[in-house]
Amino acid sequence: MQDKHLFEYAVVRVVPKVEREEFLNVGVILYCKDLKFLQTLYTLNETKLHAICDGLDCSEVKEHLLSFERICNGDPKGGPIAQLDAASRFRWLTATRSTVVQTSKVHPGFCIDARETLEKLHEQLVL
Repeated sequence: MQDKHLFEYAVVRVVPKVEREEFLNVGVILYCKDLKFLQTLYTLNETKLHAICDGLDCSEVKEHLLSFERICNGDPKGGPIAQLDAASRFRWLTATRSTVVQTSKVHPGFCIDARETLEKLHEQLVL
């Protein structure tokens, strides 16, 4: 039997009007130190977003989500944060903030395959 590895994840959400505290889950970010894994998976449903905020600029939201992806991947286009180690990038991405793109609190779990777990969480929490 394979060993299970501790992972942490947070849900990525879009909060169009921060003062109303309404949000739409759009992605998941998952970090597993043992497997050297840090990735995000997101799906932006523009129809749902416009239902809760008609004037939202979805292209700007897409840019923010792309930044999350770049930082996760350590892509130089992600700026100086993307050059940090994986744990620091995860902590930075999941820090509490009051912006349009936010993350939930961090939740722990155990997995064998981090990518498979990310896809499962994405399906359960976003799609």
